[in-house]
Amino acid sequence: MVADEAFVRQLWQQAQQLGFSMLGIVPAQPARRLEAYLRWIDQQMHGSMAYLARPDRVARRQDLELILPGVRTVVCVGLAYYTGEMPPHIANDPGRGRISNYAWGQVDYHDLMMPRLEALAGWLEAQTAEPVRQRVYVDTGAILERDHAERAGLGFVGKNTMLIAPRSGSWFFLGEILTTLPLTEIEPDQKRPLPNCGRCHRCLDACPTHAFPQPYVLDARRCISYLTIEHKGWIPRALRPLLGSWIYGCDICQEVCPFNRFAAPTAERAFAPVSWDAAAPPLPEILTLTEATFEQRFGHTPIRRIKREGLLRNACVAAGNWGSVTAVPYLTSLLADPAPLLRGHAAWALRQIGGHEAETAVARALRQETDPDARAEMSD
Repeated sequence: MVADEAFVRQLWQQAQQLGFSMLGIVPAQPARRLEAYLRWIDQQMHGSMAYLARPDRVARRQDLELILPGVRTVVCVGLAYYTGEMPPHIANDPGRGRISNYAWGQVDYHDLMMPRLEALAGWLEAQTAEPVRQRVYVDTGAILERDHAERAGLGFVGKNTMLIAPRSGSWFFLGEILTTLPLTEIEPDQKRPLPNCGRCHRCLDACPTHAFPQPYVLDARRCISYLTIEHKGWIPRALRPLLGSWIYGCDICQEVCPFNRFAAPTAERAFAPVSWDAAAPPLPEILTLTEATFEQRFGHTPIRRIKREGLLRNACVAAGNWGSVTAVPYLTSLLADPAPLLRGHAAWALRQIGGHEAETAVARALRQETDPDARAEMSD
């Protein structure tokens, strides 16, 4: 099957009807940045994300045939999620927990994108009488999706390692269809080179934790998004004050990117916050969540993956950085939480805030604490 210009137009129309805002087609070839990825793994910059270094996953990134035997083509799609700028008085309020823009809405983007991507794959299969095998992914497959999407013309990889579309910025999700159909490559921007970051280094300068040891390289171990989402244990003490009020993800390196001035709010209403309290909730509200109220509030959003313990751990750090005595009674209650991780981070936050009430609460908790890590947070 050859995807002529008319076929590509039909495919693009189908993608748009499903809500996708970008589309590109490339042959299923090895990623061009594979060696850089392997060096990144060798330098342990993936932190505790052990799945990224698993030999079977690395092998799949080296050869897409291991994912889908006979694969010929990768269809890349993008779905814009930017919902507009948060009001400064909300964004700059240290008593609120900041959440990354992509998680402001009441839907997990995986749940929204996967059925649409499967529908697009189904349309592809219906266009041919040939036997077809396909796989679809929304950032869950062992493939270097930004590399394939860049080759497909969706954008270029910036110094902050994000894929940046020159006319719309970097606020978009990626998805892929791996197919055995031999589609012709779409080359929308091959006649002229894509823009690049040039001499701009705003993202590198703006990162509070200095997570970029050099342009185009992210040390995940220092990244706020990694620390608040992927990292499951104790947040390193030296980095806690640098997290500010972020409790899920971080948008700083995107917010300062000049290309994002072209970003328009998405038409996908499911990504919009129901209120600014949902996008940046007051910290006391988060610190008092139970398992039931966490599930009720975040059970259909991306935040559910870090569970109550992860979110409250992050909120404790944010409360310590806030430094307000308003947080003391809420943090004191967490000193009796069943999770040592929460007891320890709550103690750290109380010690950051200081004062008689906070210090007394930590001293009282220390006398009863049996977990060595939590005790260290209360006594060091």
